[in-house]
Amino acid sequence: MTPTDLHDWLTTATPALAATIETLARSCARIAESAALGELAGTLGDIGQCNSQGEKQTRLDVYADECIAGALASCRHVAGWASEEHDEPSISERHAETGEYLVVFDPLDGSSNIDANISVGTIFSILPHPFRGTSPGAAGFLQPGRRQVAAGYVIYGPACVMVLSCGNGVAAFTLDRRDGRWRLTRDAIQVPVQAREFAINASNQRFWEKPVQRYVSECLAGESGPRSKDFNMRWVASLVAEVHRILSRGGVFLYPRDTKTPYRPGRLRLMYEAAPVAWLMEQAGAGAVTGTRPLLDVVPDTLHQRVPVIVGSREEVDLIVRYHEDPNENVSWQLFGSRSLFVRA
Repeated sequence: MTPTDLHDWLTTATPALAATIETLARSCARIAESAALGELAGTLGDIGQCNSQGEKQTRLDVYADECIAGALASCRHVAGWASEEHDEPSISERHAETGEYLVVFDPLDGSSNIDANISVGTIFSILPHPFRGTSPGAAGFLQPGRRQVAAGYVIYGPACVMVLSCGNGVAAFTLDRRDGRWRLTRDAIQVPVQAREFAINASNQRFWEKPVQRYVSECLAGESGPRSKDFNMRWVASLVAEVHRILSRGGVFLYPRDTKTPYRPGRLRLMYEAAPVAWLMEQAGAGAVTGTRPLLDVVPDTLHQRVPVIVGSREEVDLIVRYHEDPNENVSWQLFGSRSLFVRA
């Protein structure tokens, strides 16, 4: 039978994984309702305090975080969860030892755009509980992206859309607000190999490293430059919106390492943003790298580790990687060690 909605599509997943994803989907449907109401729901504006990473929180940030955490607490398949909004993971009071999964999520990506009514979203990752039979500690969450069993995001735009992969391709489901069902609207999504569109925050141009400077300058040179074709540049400042555009029509998104904050290897969080997005990209035939290595191979050192992120159409990502490998570009830094419980010595 051809699947028509999320429930049907999940029949090929294990019952435990299907139940966990449906728990997240119900939470995101509630968040979508509040996001759509905007000021009418009283969820706009800052609350006057910051999260554990020093970032201002909006009312919708807090609501989304509480909504997802509350739902996961009641899911018997979830041993624990970690949110971008908190320093430490949360452990299920009832299912810490028996739950099969750990869930990591960014409750509201792009929240600085809320007051401007620009698309925001939720990003999530589902990992196996590696020490089942015991309560998970923070170390249990520090798994490379390749160990994900599912990942996805929900974009709260004109339509509310969930994009999801359980490791066998990427599908999109649109929330039917008439009955609350997530209806399958795209299946077997593939990102075009070639692209004429890139997204980067050009205000940081002076801080980029040479390989990124080279790539962007060649794109801007258009038909008269070495690429012999014109490119369009985009920037939304909402990762889910950037990624959704790439999954819809191709392109490349860059949030590279730069020298603006030398002590940080990157801006986006590996576990909450980069790894789940990389999972979707690779499942859709696209590339996902730090610049020097695949994002899914990076082993996190901490829950809130940040990394450079370059994702999108395969030919563009491969070209950027080649520029990083070119000794003439003088890239001397090597990111991230490989010591971990989840990497063989």
